[in-house]
Amino acid sequence: MATTKKKESNVPIPLDYHAVKKASLILRSVNHKLRQQIIQLINENGQMTVTEIYVKLRLEQSVASQHLAILRRSNIVKTTREGKFIWYTVNHERLQEVNDFVTQLLA
Repeated sequence: MATTKKKESNVPIPLDYHAVKKASLILRSVNHKLRQQIIQLINENGQMTVTEIYVKLRLEQSVASQHLAILRRSNIVKTTREGKFIWYTVNHERLQEVNDFVTQLLA
């Protein structure tokens, strides 16, 4: 019976695990059916408030706010404050970056 000796490698792995985790969170933020609906709805309307979003999608306000917070942390949506209103808009540049990254991974 032949045995193979494992070769130990001292070559460091060129992977930034912190960056990988952050990228994973960004991908997970857009890989959710409800968040995809929110992105599409905002895109169709140009800009929307959280109230308009939860009324249109028939959600609880807290649910809409939680999902918008995830999209905001991932920089998928941008916010603009006008008085007491916070307007959400789609960050098309960020979505293009995500799309380019995914396309490159799949190549």
